[in-house]
Amino acid sequence: MAYRRIKEQAYKWIFTILAFSSLFFLVGIVIVLFKEGTPIFQKIGFLKFIFGRKWYPTYNPPDFGILPLILGSLWVTVGASLVCIPLGVGSALYLNEIAGFKQRQFLKPVIELLASIPSVVYGFFGLVVVTPFLQRLFNLPTGMTALNASLILGLMATPTVCSIAEDALSYVPHSFREASFAVGADRWQTLTRVVIPAAGSGISTGIILGMSRAIGETMTVLMVAGGAAVIPGTFLEPVRPMTAAIAAEMGEAPMGGSHYHALFAIALILFLITFVFNIIAEIVSRRFRIKLGLNG
Repeated sequence: MAYRRIKEQAYKWIFTILAFSSLFFLVGIVIVLFKEGTPIFQKIGFLKFIFGRKWYPTYNPPDFGILPLILGSLWVTVGASLVCIPLGVGSALYLNEIAGFKQRQFLKPVIELLASIPSVVYGFFGLVVVTPFLQRLFNLPTGMTALNASLILGLMATPTVCSIAEDALSYVPHSFREASFAVGADRWQTLTRVVIPAAGSGISTGIILGMSRAIGETMTVLMVAGGAAVIPGTFLEPVRPMTAAIAAEMGEAPMGGSHYHALFAIALILFLITFVFNIIAEIVSRRFRIKLGLNG
């Protein structure tokens, strides 16, 4: 008995340490971002850094306005959402509500397998296939545009949205559907007014995670977005999202210099944006749980 008690205590401490290690690393990352990113705010001002319209860090004197980078990330994230939300949620609804057993057994693993494809492979696909197609279709000087990045990021995020949304739909009790049919609702009314609202927590979480992947993706946007640090007017213009700027310029930024601190500040802003996304996802999820009486 004593040996078993010691063993249980050891397991308890091991799992406790592992759980708190995640918090430790998160706090460490936040501290580093603030330590290395805030000096640029003291030098040029927070508002000028955020709302500055020119990003020329190697000029003399340099310009450290990241508004073009923020808007570039916003454009490709919104565009990716317009692709991944209908594809991902629609695929999940088909798998859970319409597809037969054999179709579901085949399609779901295939869709989840798409999530394991490296981002550089998606980038090559966008560079070799989508770029020349868009260039010919819209008669553009280059096909590396916000639209190109949006399409590829949308395809990348679709498996995440589909998988999480399908799991959420599968957890909706069959009694909900049976009760809806019992009061005279047809299949479409049951789907839109009962099943989707009941699975709204999981569906919204999948959408938020898909958008988070889109806004945090680096290699793909570096390859297909065009790399122009200008404020975009349409989806057919090249952009330079924040992640692409960090990946492309960190290697050439002198350590401890203004450019170096500016890139860390961009990473800090990106971290705060994704943090807000997660908070929104939790709020939406909590409201759905309260609406369904699942939150005590």
